[in-house]
Amino acid sequence: MDYRQAGVNIEAGYSFVELIRSYVAQTKRPGVLGDLGGFGGWFELPTGYQQPVLVSGTDGVGTKLKIAQISDRHDTVGIDLVAMCVNDVLTSGAEPLFFLDYLATGKLEPSQMAEVVKGIALGCKEAGCALIGGETAEMPGFYPNGEYDLAGFCVGIGEKSKLLDGSRVQVGDRLIGLASSGIHSNGFSLVRRIVEVSGLDWHDPAPFSPEISLADALLTPTKIYVAPVLASLRAELKIHALAHITGGGLPENLPRCLGKNKSALIDPHSWQVPPVFDWLAKVGEVTSKEMFRTFNMGIGMVAVVEATEAELILEFFQAKGVSAWAIGEVVEGMGEVLELS
Repeated sequence: MDYRQAGVNIEAGYSFVELIRSYVAQTKRPGVLGDLGGFGGWFELPTGYQQPVLVSGTDGVGTKLKIAQISDRHDTVGIDLVAMCVNDVLTSGAEPLFFLDYLATGKLEPSQMAEVVKGIALGCKEAGCALIGGETAEMPGFYPNGEYDLAGFCVGIGEKSKLLDGSRVQVGDRLIGLASSGIHSNGFSLVRRIVEVSGLDWHDPAPFSPEISLADALLTPTKIYVAPVLASLRAELKIHALAHITGGGLPENLPRCLGKNKSALIDPHSWQVPPVFDWLAKVGEVTSKEMFRTFNMGIGMVAVVEATEAELILEFFQAKGVSAWAIGEVVEGMGEVLELS
């Protein structure tokens, strides 16, 4: 017997590496040392920091991958993978430097996995971080053929004195919500259940976006906020904290950046909710409370800002092409998100 008879195709692995080499090269940035194929990725820390602090983050894409696999479209989930990691790192005020990925599958299909890595590379380019390495695991008997899982890992850097840890947040600070691109990468177990009861096929036109298929609409990749947020921080705008709105929605994620004895008071009617959420709520008969604690509801990132600069910061993000709204303020409390009635 040999390894291939056991289900592992080493030659396919070699072919895959060659297919992705050009994608990886496109993400190179200052600091990258070495080349693809080593036992580790090398990155030289940038100069100019007095007290540099490394900030790391890791995440996956969740069951959104099932839709990519059902519809045989694999070029966007890599962007999701990068976005989920770099947006987390960004909330500390840190600049993402480099990214690593982990891909696991039952049977390695080089062209399929190359599409995934193409998306990862696109996400890295948008975030300004380098894809310096990763791992591809072919695991027959563990994953069914045609299925795969993804995990990502990102490292960023920030000046210790400028890191955002919630300590700057004050009662009276305003909340600026930055628009999401849709569902992003959370809540897809509920999404898939709602699609199932809707009776729609994945290839049918999306009821909330009929010019594209339901699968393509739901695969809209997670928005990457790195460029506009770093620009705002480098402009020394008075941003006191940032929250990435992922699983758990605003109720779970916003309090994480507020510090002690503070809550957030939001007006849920102050921003434009994308139509996909209205469709999910109607078809799934999902309560408003459940929608808000499962999905981002159109807000992918929240900036907590000094009240005197709220309008300036709002205009700054809008000038950068990011839809943004004043959605509330910080109040005294015990780490809750309260809604204006």
